[in-house]
Amino acid sequence: MTTLFAPPYSKKHYATDEMASPVNTTDRLKHLRELMASSKYNVAAYVVPSEDAHQSEYVAACDERRAFISGFDGSAGCAVITMDKASMFTDGRYFLQASKQMDANWTLMKCGTPGVPTWQEYLTNHLPAGTRVGIDPTLLAAAEGGRLSAALKSRGGGDLVAIEDNLVDIVWGSQRPARPEDKAFIQPMEYAGESHTSKIARVREQIEKEGAEGLIVAALDEVAWLFNLRGSDIDFNPVFFAYAVIAKDKATLYIDDVKLTDAVRQHLSGIVVRPYGEIFGELSLLSASLVQSKRQVLAGQTASWALVQALGAENINIAQSPITRLKALKNAVELQGMRQCHIRDGVAMANYFGWLEDQLLNQDGNLRLSEVDAADKLEEFRRAQEHCVGLSFATISSVGANGAIIHYSPKRGSDALLDVTQMYLCDSGGQYLDGTTDVTRTYHFGQPTDWQRECFTRVLKGHIALDRAVFPSGTSGYGLDPLARLPLWELGLDFRHGTGHGVGSFLNVHEGPQGVSMRKTTVDTGFSAGMTITNEPGYYEDGEFGIRIENTCLVVKVDTKFDYTGGAGYLTFDPVTMVPIQKKLIKPELFTEVERKWLDEYHQTVWDNVSPRLEKGGLGYEWLKRETSAL
Repeated sequence: MTTLFAPPYSKKHYATDEMASPVNTTDRLKHLRELMASSKYNVAAYVVPSEDAHQSEYVAACDERRAFISGFDGSAGCAVITMDKASMFTDGRYFLQASKQMDANWTLMKCGTPGVPTWQEYLTNHLPAGTRVGIDPTLLAAAEGGRLSAALKSRGGGDLVAIEDNLVDIVWGSQRPARPEDKAFIQPMEYAGESHTSKIARVREQIEKEGAEGLIVAALDEVAWLFNLRGSDIDFNPVFFAYAVIAKDKATLYIDDVKLTDAVRQHLSGIVVRPYGEIFGELSLLSASLVQSKRQVLAGQTASWALVQALGAENINIAQSPITRLKALKNAVELQGMRQCHIRDGVAMANYFGWLEDQLLNQDGNLRLSEVDAADKLEEFRRAQEHCVGLSFATISSVGANGAIIHYSPKRGSDALLDVTQMYLCDSGGQYLDGTTDVTRTYHFGQPTDWQRECFTRVLKGHIALDRAVFPSGTSGYGLDPLARLPLWELGLDFRHGTGHGVGSFLNVHEGPQGVSMRKTTVDTGFSAGMTITNEPGYYEDGEFGIRIENTCLVVKVDTKFDYTGGAGYLTFDPVTMVPIQKKLIKPELFTEVERKWLDEYHQTVWDNVSPRLEKGGLGYEWLKRETSAL
């Protein structure tokens, strides 16, 4: 087993029983409100986003401010605290989790349900006119900061106040975890497929096309991709804290010296290296020359309001970073790595489910093994695979009603015992040197009900419909999303999450700009060959069970008899996930012959790729042999 990552890739996510009882936030909120009311800050509302200074989806322990102040540790949400109310805004993936984790001091705002405002709408339309709203400007996206500031001013002279001292950090005090100081390391050409000097040259071409002076790179995965470096500052995400500025004549990486090894310094030969925090001062110095030249610097949508304030709003153009799309289009080496790491991941999954089934049915594991026990064993099987360096997110090992909590993460002490009379949903993934995996399977180790089988079959029909889609190059995921929902819609059912997201190449498990979703944010991004995407429809009954079937796919070109696109061509999805879909949960009478053929061919592909790597006659081999047989 290769180990490049230190403790951040350990099992901290299973260590506590945070779901067992809410955190008492009374004293924390009292202290925060005292700070808000002080003459130094003087704000009537304070916003605590989920994100860090790079707008990361997942954050380091030292940046888990929203979780600290509220007790809710889901990956998406925003807290708004006023003098008499504390509100948590989150989406449908986290309604159940948030309601369990927050105490009576908090009001859950169920975003996306009728009559519930977004946190931005709440600030501008539901607070008294003239309210001063405080926020740490490094934690707010630049475009959002501009919009919110203007909206507050237009409504009775309110003000968005940039407070450099993070008030939650003051409340947290000495108990706040230290900022990570782990070393960055090189992602070699055998896995990257392109040198960092070539990538920088391609970025400069895009900067020149835009007529800009340079590009500020704030997203951590974009910095890592651009310089062919990886790190371990954030659990499950092989990134490190840094900024970059790419100009016509130089490239500057802002990273603390403690993170650099001699090998990385040599790798960065020709790159200007500056301390992490110096970017703000250097942007301030640059602002005067930009005003004189009447040219702007580009910045991606993850650039913070603090960066804009340092450079000056008139000197910066906030738009999708050119790196976002360059990174999404995988090269041949990365695509081959994605295929290979998913085969090895399939070996781990076969060994796991073969072991788990045997434990539950033959080894007295039923009502003895817990969700965390199972997740730990899966991690063990995964880490045994070549090039595996850890997990790509905290394993969602969930039985029965816990499966209906879409982003549930079990905690030892409050996790449920596995029960062969209930559904088991397992959403997991690995980080490999040559790729990142993400797979969900739902199994029943006993006798599923007729309703469970119908729900499962309809989810699978939607999965197959999306997988088989052939569509013009440039089609958006917004246009494809209904394919995965139609079989559920026929019964008046649905699911409250997107259907698919991009996946990084030994980077973040969630990667844009592509996606398959009903959200309008996916309208503007069309698919191109070389992208990755997950296909993961589901169905969830609160208090009962959850179903999700997820494959990671490559977007590939497909030959068609005609070409109405005028040369752009057509695309389809090619699944690289190599894990069987349980036939016991399928109602064959709901399947068409086309769907039956798809399943049998998929299972044959899984068998052909995974079985040669398994011990013949072992639990994983025998399980795979049975589960990949024809329907």
